[in-house]
Amino acid sequence: MTEPTPERPVDGPAAPPAGAAPRSAPARRPARRSLVPVVLVALVSGVLGGLGGAVLADRIEPTPSSPSTADQGQGQVEDPSADDAAQSSPAAPPVQADGTISGLSRAVLPSVALISIGQDGSLGLGSGFVVRRDGYLVTNHHVIEGAGQDDPIVVELPGEEPLEAEVVGSDPAYDIAVLRVEREDLTPLAFADSDDVLVGQTVVAVGAPLGLDSTVTSGIVSAKDRPVVAGETQESTSYISAIQTDAAINPGNSGGPLLDLSGRVVGVNSAIAQVPQAAGFGGRSGSIGLGFAVPAEQADRTATQLIETGTSEYPVMGVLVDLTYTGDGARVRREVAGEEDPVVDGGPADRAGVRPGDVILSVDGMPIRDSQQLIVVLRSYAVGDTVEMELRTAAGEDRTVSVTLVGSGD
Repeated sequence: MTEPTPERPVDGPAAPPAGAAPRSAPARRPARRSLVPVVLVALVSGVLGGLGGAVLADRIEPTPSSPSTADQGQGQVEDPSADDAAQSSPAAPPVQADGTISGLSRAVLPSVALISIGQDGSLGLGSGFVVRRDGYLVTNHHVIEGAGQDDPIVVELPGEEPLEAEVVGSDPAYDIAVLRVEREDLTPLAFADSDDVLVGQTVVAVGAPLGLDSTVTSGIVSAKDRPVVAGETQESTSYISAIQTDAAINPGNSGGPLLDLSGRVVGVNSAIAQVPQAAGFGGRSGSIGLGFAVPAEQADRTATQLIETGTSEYPVMGVLVDLTYTGDGARVRREVAGEEDPVVDGGPADRAGVRPGDVILSVDGMPIRDSQQLIVVLRSYAVGDTVEMELRTAAGEDRTVSVTLVGSGD
């Protein structure tokens, strides 16, 4: 994984590629509040340890189709022994789930798609789910990012004819993309309220691991607000305050829903931790019970922005941080080569009195361990939110400032 370069704003927008077509046009970003301190975990991509404040996770990459999986369609796995009462009762459930995993499966499977990228899935297979009757589906950005202008993206819903899809918009920062197919009668799934999701509650992952569509696995929410950094390049790296689950998710589950037992989407499956090759276990593993999903509120906000405008945004405070700093907290750069300022002139941080060289120690009482964690925490808020930041000046004085976050496109 490539770390952000010191010159890149910790909260600045990614520059869109020149001449980007609608299929691959990047988008901007939304938010969700992170509420608990992080725990240093993570064994990923053969790298031991994390980056101090965040979990390093691997994308659950789309899997290329092959004879061993392509003929296995409609493979459904259910766990009747895990049936139990629903953890929440949505006011307007999107489906008539009965509070059991088998009942939930029957209700939601018609809305969960196998997504094929390239001719016959040659560029990969992933998952997605319907969010609007008039043909809109949500998946991960990394599921569709490899599709060129002329590469087909095909959506297959159970029992339906395959449909070619167009990319409405895609957001690498939160790993969310929206597709559209020519249908007006689909059955959408609704997003849950992220604040109602409880650690320990039963959740169900639905998708197409290894191309095996209509696969259902169950588990629990094992943690919330887990700072996760995933992606192979700076342009594709996501910083997510994720829902952690032990439900089995594997390559191909990317973009599928993580659901509560009432049939509402609590998250979009995006990444997994993996045993490192250096540990002597051979190649990369599949699910080891550490999966991560983009929270419902964040995914919903991003998808709505993409549907309405084709782009999305994330909250920024207007600083460049020093990624070479090894102390506790995230230090604002003292100086930057070129014309950029460490603190954007007239930006939120500048107006709040943040200065070059200040170290950000906490955000709303949450200790900040390093720059990676600061990125995750800031992007978990919404544009317009005001946060309290504890700072330490270069002279060693502590002070607290209030910063009102603005959109990355402002």
